[in-house]
Amino acid sequence: MTESTNSEWRSAPPGEAATSPDETGNTLVGGPEEPASPAPPTPPEQPGERKVLRLGDRLFQSVATGSGIFVVAIIAAIGLFLLVRAIPALQANEANFLLSGQWRTGAPEDMAFGIVDLAWITVASSLVALIIAMPVAGGIALFLTQYAPRVLARPFAYVVDLLAAVPSVIYGLWGALVLAPVLKPVALWINGTLGWIPIFADGNVPANSGSNVFTAGIVLAVMILPIITGVAREVFARTPSAQIEGALALGATKWEVVRTTVWPFGRSGFVGGAMLGLGRALGETVALTVILSYTFEGPHYSIFDAGATFASRIALGSAEFNNHLTVGAYIAAGLVLFISTFAVNALARWIESGSGKGKK
Repeated sequence: MTESTNSEWRSAPPGEAATSPDETGNTLVGGPEEPASPAPPTPPEQPGERKVLRLGDRLFQSVATGSGIFVVAIIAAIGLFLLVRAIPALQANEANFLLSGQWRTGAPEDMAFGIVDLAWITVASSLVALIIAMPVAGGIALFLTQYAPRVLARPFAYVVDLLAAVPSVIYGLWGALVLAPVLKPVALWINGTLGWIPIFADGNVPANSGSNVFTAGIVLAVMILPIITGVAREVFARTPSAQIEGALALGATKWEVVRTTVWPFGRSGFVGGAMLGLGRALGETVALTVILSYTFEGPHYSIFDAGATFASRIALGSAEFNNHLTVGAYIAAGLVLFISTFAVNALARWIESGSGKGKK
């Protein structure tokens, strides 16, 4: 093959087929290449065919499905039990169950009970706990994930998680015997300075008694702190590193990184953790039974009120469980608490399901 022949083959005019010499010098006409035939399509599954599952897969699928159905059935059974047992007592009730504050269940033939006072003490103590615990938990979570060195972050997280292992009765004794005397000057200052606001006005017990919603709320805040901190820490730690590095590359400070990337990414998860903590606070029993003094006077709708929550009322009234109507009155209160806690936890799951998507 000579160089001139190669040049002639390469310089074929456009529109004509390119030619190339073979080994003997003859010119071969090169037509367009035929496209490769595509791979034969996978035949669709016949309607009668089924995917083969191994025995282990079948067993695991059955156990997982059965576990999910069992949990749902248990929750439904609990709700049905509470409803069935509460209906006779509600029919015999001589007061408005939702609007009355009295609680008289000693005589089955003369029962008058309502939940308005119980609802106030329960909600007030839980909201005080949530208002105190949320900023503290958020600060701890941001410190552990964004500021603390790894050597310090891990053991510090373990210490915070250990708060969840302390029994409720220990929290109650600590609040009544240790925290309440320390909080007396603070309670008096709040009551004297902000008493013109109804929520900080005089309650049905003295402000310096220590056995009121104010003290109970602070103890509950310590109790729910590990729940909110744990959820927030896990959500903040999953902020995409590309977003953080991009913000730092643009010259953002550490605080600006937290404000523009970490917080928007984990905000819904933080709120979901707070709702889980609220559900925990609503159902607390022993600690509030120890702290909140029992009083026959109705609440003044102040944080310096004393009384009973739904759970502590049921615990304190266990001695009256001598007939089905009296038991039904307490079960009716438990049904309201069950619905409230279930609704709060469902709301927390709904909010938390939107976390990790970086929605603003």
